[in-house]
Amino acid sequence: MTTGDDAAARLDAKRRELEALTAEIAALEAATGKKKPAPVSPLAPASFPDLPAIAGVRLAAGQAGVRYKGRLDVMLAELAPGSVMAGTFTRSSTRSAPVLWCEERIAALSAAAEGPLGIVVNSGNSNAFTGRNGREAVERVMEAAGKALGTAPGNCFMASTGVIGEPLPHERITAKLDELVAALSPDAMEPAARAIMTTDTFPKGAVARADIDGARVTISGFAKGSGMIAPDMGTMLVFIFTDCSIAQPLLQALVRELTDRSFNAITVDGDTSTSDTLLVGATGKAAMAPITDKTDPRLPAFAAALEDVMRDLAIQVVKDGEGATKLVRITVAGAESVAAARRIGLAIANSPLVKTAVAGEDPNWGRIVMAVGKSGEKADRDRLSIRFGDILVAEKGWVSPAYREADGAAYMKRQEIDVHVDVGVGTAEASVWTCDLTKRYIEINADYRS
Repeated sequence: MTTGDDAAARLDAKRRELEALTAEIAALEAATGKKKPAPVSPLAPASFPDLPAIAGVRLAAGQAGVRYKGRLDVMLAELAPGSVMAGTFTRSSTRSAPVLWCEERIAALSAAAEGPLGIVVNSGNSNAFTGRNGREAVERVMEAAGKALGTAPGNCFMASTGVIGEPLPHERITAKLDELVAALSPDAMEPAARAIMTTDTFPKGAVARADIDGARVTISGFAKGSGMIAPDMGTMLVFIFTDCSIAQPLLQALVRELTDRSFNAITVDGDTSTSDTLLVGATGKAAMAPITDKTDPRLPAFAAALEDVMRDLAIQVVKDGEGATKLVRITVAGAESVAAARRIGLAIANSPLVKTAVAGEDPNWGRIVMAVGKSGEKADRDRLSIRFGDILVAEKGWVSPAYREADGAAYMKRQEIDVHVDVGVGTAEASVWTCDLTKRYIEINADYRS
């Protein structure tokens, strides 16, 4: 018969075996410069969506070796002459050189472009906190991109993602531009989405359609984002394309408005990137008269479709949060204003205590009460209510008499969790999305530059 001591001894031996094997794998990885790919998020969709081509848009992806070896790390997009571009960007005071360039170009290009528009994106190096060298690197890439595409450098945009504070080896990107132009295709959305990934475990794409004037308008886009995600526009890199015919000032206003309900309503870790960039390009190739006024009755249909794409991509970013195993939607009602509801929601969503409780499948609703209280927004303690899904956990400032801890614990085992909080001071409501905080998040970020 096996004794408890024998079993414990064998367990210790197996543990030592595993530790030795792990150390051997780490040594081999260090010697070869290769690491085992990160496991795909358990919240990932089954496959990349079938993103249709957008008339007037061509894309290409390639390997420039900016930081990574043997993988796609640069993408080029070309939009036909007559296209317009809108964008929103990080409000970080240490935003990158590519972000500053894009802000300038969006402000300057308030009408349809005479020549093609171009977008160059690299992963592995964010070109942030790189001083004058950062600006010069962007200018070199934009000059080369303009020449390769047959357009003015001022018609080109750039985005970079990756490590901060290291000079961008821009010559590796410019050396690839002619090759990328030759490979441009309307059917390259997925490789382009893969080329902009860093710690992402899956590429993120979304599509929506709207019928306008009897014409089918299509919106397709892709995004990257996994860590350093907190709302302050835009928390990631996002590129969306449509064949809709719409004036640039109107598209710009619409993108800014919809950002607050999508990308500014998510958080993974509460950290705002230096490189957040959202660009929306409209080619005007759909068979429709242009939308030029905000009172145009056709605008709501387009806006709804664009919001669907933006929210879909934003939630996919949360699903790929570094180390995430659960998606959490937090809805705050009964607030003084929508802004107050959002701030309370983010206080809950960014709380490490709340996020670790979710990771541990612990229905610790007291941590939600704590987070509401620290938000700085008004809340009536004696009218506060909390629900996990359909389960009433707390009401009238106290635990609900009908609540059973076992019910809450069972609910927390789900992959997708809804938390509803009513703070009892008004009528405004807002939702935010977050994920749990696991040991894997620490592993990824402790090893990011290694």
